[in-house]
Amino acid sequence: MIKYHCLNAIAKVGLDVFDAKYEATENMEEANVALVRSAVMHEMNFPESLLAIARAGAGVNNIPLDRCAEQGIVVFNTPGANANAVKELVLAGMLLAARDIKGGIDWVQSIKDDENVAKLVEKGKSKFAGSELRGKKLGVIGLGAIGVLVANAALELGMTVYGCDPYISIANAWKLNRSVIEMDNREDVFKECDYITVHTPLLDDTRKMINRDTIAMMKDGVVILNYARDLLVDDEAMEEALASGKVAHYMTDFANPRSVKMKGAIVTPHLGASTKESEDNCAIMAAKQIRDYVENGNIINSVNYPSLDAGVCRVAGRICIQHKNIPNMLSQFTTALANRNINIENMYNKSRGDYAYSVLDVCDQVGEDMIAKLSEIAGVLKVRLL
Repeated sequence: MIKYHCLNAIAKVGLDVFDAKYEATENMEEANVALVRSAVMHEMNFPESLLAIARAGAGVNNIPLDRCAEQGIVVFNTPGANANAVKELVLAGMLLAARDIKGGIDWVQSIKDDENVAKLVEKGKSKFAGSELRGKKLGVIGLGAIGVLVANAALELGMTVYGCDPYISIANAWKLNRSVIEMDNREDVFKECDYITVHTPLLDDTRKMINRDTIAMMKDGVVILNYARDLLVDDEAMEEALASGKVAHYMTDFANPRSVKMKGAIVTPHLGASTKESEDNCAIMAAKQIRDYVENGNIINSVNYPSLDAGVCRVAGRICIQHKNIPNMLSQFTTALANRNINIENMYNKSRGDYAYSVLDVCDQVGEDMIAKLSEIAGVLKVRLL
């Protein structure tokens, strides 16, 4: 029986993916797999029984990835499952910035008890006149699952769209509308566009990429949208730019002590993926990835181990090995099996940084003694027999 533990509420449609071989447990110490949304796991101790953690969402800042990798625990996320929800919020952010909808709503509420409200609205509505998105230039930095959807949707609104992502995947490149103008670097996007939206992970290269220097490159009155990661924007620089009018509006999904006080910022309470459809999609995707790993040894959408899809095992058994990415590992595995007269039908190996993953389909029955032998090899972190 595979025991799963949920650190946060996970949508029932996701948990329904688990069949009778799985059962829920309230005790993390006996869990084989864990599902999480926002719970912070950095101070948690993980039991030896834990094989995998699935984050029902994209961001994994709440999970100690390196420590998990060192313990042979595969961490999954669900990229793209909430992409449409975030895309729609980004579009809403652009419209809110363009038309001062929030200012107009607040003003109407302030005069709602006046019996002449209709006349007052007709006289005062010009204070909230805005501009249209059609014909404006949008820069999309980061063309992953969300960025591609935003870029394509903005074209439908009549915007001219510039995209920048030196690491765009082949799959996302196929999805991107050919009318999106490719930019080689972020600086050119900053200089060219009326609206700039960021959709990158938080890396050394992207941390505070919206800062004093990059804001200085931008057009006066630019609108900046951040529905990706809080620390992509230097809040001190943004506050100054809003106060000076260099930035007309800052639209962000990340409330912090500084952003909530910025004049000209519209801050939403991390609503990007907060739709029922998104939560369902993330939960289903997370559970399916867990099942594929537990039952077949396949790793899809891991953030700390390489992707490896070996399909379904058709022979006597499958040995799955997490190990350090160092020389001579495969030869040690094959030698250990050959010494026991165990024939290897298929062998798969992928690496990612300091860690690697090997899958060996064998034609002969393998006992626990063989698993113990493989586990003793220096650099091996975890061995499973399926």
